[in-house]
Amino acid sequence: MNISSTSLEWENLDPIEWTIDAAHKAERMDKFITDALSENTSRTQVQQWIKEGHVSVNGQAVKPNYKLAERDVVVLTIPEPVNVELKPEAIPLDVVYEDSDVIVINKHRGLVVHPAPGHYSGTLVNALLHHCKDLSGINGVLRPGIVHRIDKDTSGLIMAAKNDKAHAGLAEQLKAHTVNRKYLALVHGNIQHEHGTIEAPIGRDAHDRKMYTVTEKNSKEATTHFVVLERFGDYTLVELKLETGRTHQIRVHMKFIGHPLVGDPMYGKSKGGMQMEGQALHAAVLGFVHPRSGETMLFAAPLPKDMEDLLQRIRKD
Repeated sequence: MNISSTSLEWENLDPIEWTIDAAHKAERMDKFITDALSENTSRTQVQQWIKEGHVSVNGQAVKPNYKLAERDVVVLTIPEPVNVELKPEAIPLDVVYEDSDVIVINKHRGLVVHPAPGHYSGTLVNALLHHCKDLSGINGVLRPGIVHRIDKDTSGLIMAAKNDKAHAGLAEQLKAHTVNRKYLALVHGNIQHEHGTIEAPIGRDAHDRKMYTVTEKNSKEATTHFVVLERFGDYTLVELKLETGRTHQIRVHMKFIGHPLVGDPMYGKSKGGMQMEGQALHAAVLGFVHPRSGETMLFAAPLPKDMEDLLQRIRKD
């Protein structure tokens, strides 16, 4: 099964115009447009549009680092999407459960969940297209079947829907915070409390659009519960339960309280101590109500070998 797609899914391609006010004076052009478009596209994509001449200021072409002036008139003409084709790929999958409505996968660390512009192969979606006859289409042609996601370098359980009815039912449970999602993480430092709750809003980092941070500006509420399972002096093994599902939520929240994840390339410690390829984070438990039968489903996945080996090295030390 091949799926034709477009790299961007915009409702229309009419030019977008902004008149710059004092609040955005001296701001970089690429940052301003990326922020204005919210989460619809990346800063890299915006920079590419600028370089290709799809952005003008007062009728003139500019560079991505152009500093805006008050009353500048910025016009963005989004180019026609480029057709791409998502192809099934015989990527091995660890299938934990499967029926005609739902499939649950134990994703290995390093596997990207869904394609994105410039990265259309080698993903979980490509693997699912090879494994399944049908996937839901609610999330568009680039993310067939994908109800939720976990980061590339996070391992563990993820569910996908095989039809739109199942997708809608699972998505509603996620929205209502009734899906049971528990993670195991190894973090730096010794967490003193046996358990706790982190309630801190998360939004994009103003200095790096690829990262997220705890902020009151343009953020969404986020809640993470944690329980300490084992202490190792300089490290702590914790179980975390998500009440909300914001991008990089666990990674951002644990950094916020001073205990970043071991091996985290974006939010962790860059040098010193135990490390591994990717963050020491594993989606260990996934529970939901089956969208057709109403049965309560609960699945568990053991720690992957790389994370288990890391724990054994720490215990020996």
